[in-house]
Amino acid sequence: MPTDVKVPTLGESITEATIGQWLKKPGEAVAADEPIASLETDKVSVEVNAPVAGTLAEQLAGEGDTVEVGAVIARIGEGAAATAAPAPAAAPIPQQVAGTPVNPTGAGENVEARQPGPGAAADAALTLSPAVRRAVLEHHVDPSSIKGSGKDGRITKDDVIAAASAKAPAPAPKAPAATPAAPRASGGARTEERVKMSRLRQTIATRLKEAQNTAALLTTFNDVDMSEVIAARARYKDLFEKKHGIRLGFMSFFVKAAALAARDVPSVNARIEGPEGNQEIVYADYLDVSVAVSAPKGLVVPVIRDAQAMSFAEIEKTIADYGKKAKDGTLGIEDMKGGTFTISNGGVFGSLLSTPIINPPQSAVLGLHRIEERPVVRDGQIVARPMMYLALSYDHRLIDGREAVTFLVRIKEAIEDPTRLLIDL
Repeated sequence: MPTDVKVPTLGESITEATIGQWLKKPGEAVAADEPIASLETDKVSVEVNAPVAGTLAEQLAGEGDTVEVGAVIARIGEGAAATAAPAPAAAPIPQQVAGTPVNPTGAGENVEARQPGPGAAADAALTLSPAVRRAVLEHHVDPSSIKGSGKDGRITKDDVIAAASAKAPAPAPKAPAATPAAPRASGGARTEERVKMSRLRQTIATRLKEAQNTAALLTTFNDVDMSEVIAARARYKDLFEKKHGIRLGFMSFFVKAAALAARDVPSVNARIEGPEGNQEIVYADYLDVSVAVSAPKGLVVPVIRDAQAMSFAEIEKTIADYGKKAKDGTLGIEDMKGGTFTISNGGVFGSLLSTPIINPPQSAVLGLHRIEERPVVRDGQIVARPMMYLALSYDHRLIDGREAVTFLVRIKEAIEDPTRLLIDL
C-alpha cells in the first residue's frame, strides 16, 4: 500500500510553502529519510524527507505549486519497481542564444544534481539544482559530459566550474566599432525570461515595504577611524585563531560595541507593539542581533542571541556557522526568529554609504561600509587613516534624534578605543 508524503510542520505561523524542486523522479528508489523535494517558505528552504524506503510512485504537485502544511504531495510505493504515475514535467535547462545572456532561474549553493542514467537525454535525465543550473548557463558547459562527484554521482557546482576551467575556448573576434546611427545588425536576437518571484523574495519585498509604510524612518551618519581595531586584530589574530579555532573578524567588535551602546540608549533595542492608539514600548534587557547575510536566494537575517553575554570567540563562531548555513541553504526557521537589533555589513560588497531599512518589528539597524584610507586631521596634521562610514536607520516614532546620535557616538568611541569593550566603559 503506498505511503503518503506530507508537507511537514514548517514553524510558527507558517501555513503554506512552494515546491522549489523535486529531488527524485517517479520510478526512482528512495531510502527512508532521504530528501525527495525542497520547499520554499517565507523565510527558508526546507527539505521533505521520505518517511519510508521504497519507490517514488507519483508526484501530486509540480515545481512552483503552493501547498499547505499537511497536504499530500507524493506517494511512495513498496519495493524497487513500483509503477510510476505521470508526473509534472521538470523544467528543462534554458538554452542560450549565441552571444545572448540568459538569466538563470533560482539560486542556491552547494546543492547537488543527479547524474543522467545511461542512454538518457541530458535535458530530460539531469535533475539540476538551481545552483548547478545557473553554473551551467554561466560557464556554457554541457552537463551530460560532466562526471558528478557528489552523492550517488550527482553533479555539484564545483564539478561544473572544474569542467569549465578545463575548457580552452578561443578568444572571440573583436567586433568593429559601430557608428551611433548604424542600424542593429541582423541576427542579433534579444531575449527576455520571465521568472516567478520566489516566496522568500516576495516576503523580503513585503516586509521592507511594510517598514517604509509604518515606521517614521530616519538615518543618521558618522564615521569611525578603524586604526585601533585593525591594529588589535593584526596583533592577536594568530593567537586568537590558535586558541579558539576561528578567525578574528571586525563584526565581533561591532556586536560588542552595539551591546554597550544599547545599554546606554535602550530605546534603540526596543520595539513598538499593539494597535494604533493603544501602543506600548517593549524594552529588552538582552541584545539579540540579527546579522544580515547574503544568501543565494536573497537576504536572510539569522540571530545572534544574548550577544551582550557572549565573548568575541563565541560571536565569531556563531557568525561563521550562520554564514556556512546560508551558503548551503540549511538555515532553519529557528535561526531567524526574533532579533531586537540588526547589523548589516554592506562593506563586504564595496558599499561606501547607504541608508539601510529596519527589519520590523525592530526599531533600528546599523549599517557598516567599506574601509578606505582618507585624509583626516589629527593634532593639526593631515594624515591618512582607515575610515568607515556608519549609518543608523531608526524609527523616529520611538527613537529621538538625540538618542540615535548618542548611540552612534558610543559605537564610534568603542571602535576607536577597543579597550572600552574590555573594561565595560
